[in-house]
Amino acid sequence: MTYDLSAVGGEAFYDTDKNTVNIFQKTYNDYLEQIKGIRLDSIAHKLGARCEKNKLTITFFNAEYTVSVDKISDSAGKKPALDICVILSKYILLCPAIPPNDHQWVSYRNFKNSSPLVGYFKKEVEDAISSLYSDKIHTLKNSSASLAGYRPSLSANYDFVVQFDALPMIPIILLFNNADEEFPATCSILFESQAEKYLDCECLAMLGRQLFSHLKLPLNDNTAIP
Repeated sequence: MTYDLSAVGGEAFYDTDKNTVNIFQKTYNDYLEQIKGIRLDSIAHKLGARCEKNKLTITFFNAEYTVSVDKISDSAGKKPALDICVILSKYILLCPAIPPNDHQWVSYRNFKNSSPLVGYFKKEVEDAISSLYSDKIHTLKNSSASLAGYRPSLSANYDFVVQFDALPMIPIILLFNNADEEFPATCSILFESQAEKYLDCECLAMLGRQLFSHLKLPLNDNTAIP
């Protein structure tokens, strides 16, 4: 399945072209049909999810979503944006039979089959974050703390380094250098190399865009990560 990622923007998704929304809706329905054939309790532990009454509860960027054979819903019982539905569906459908154990940090372009979307990922994720938070590193720290970001074990020479648990088995590291007199702000995103065992490259690109969208949510100025 190939998606028009130019139409995927997280919080603005429902304002996209009607045909694109229809495609995603059909994809969502198709995925639910496929999920009906899976014993969700048999894969919950592999995905870091909880299963009760054949419903999976999955944490996605610090928010809980429930997936059943009939629907996907957020904590308020509402249907999430369709791109979130696609990501959660694929996370279930691509669950590896044997959990991988490859925790090497890599950039998006290192994933197999990522080349058609490398430009999208740089523009809509990394450049979008660096542009939004240029000269605003304290605001980025606040945003990161609000999203339950934390200091990673990775040692990197950047002005700010933070890790997020996008999905239970897919952590993300954000590397940020603030703008100065000589250079503009820069942002790089790292995934564990095993991420491509849980999501395809299109969904990983959506995941990156979701990071940007979540970082734009209202902030609490008292929660900055030092």
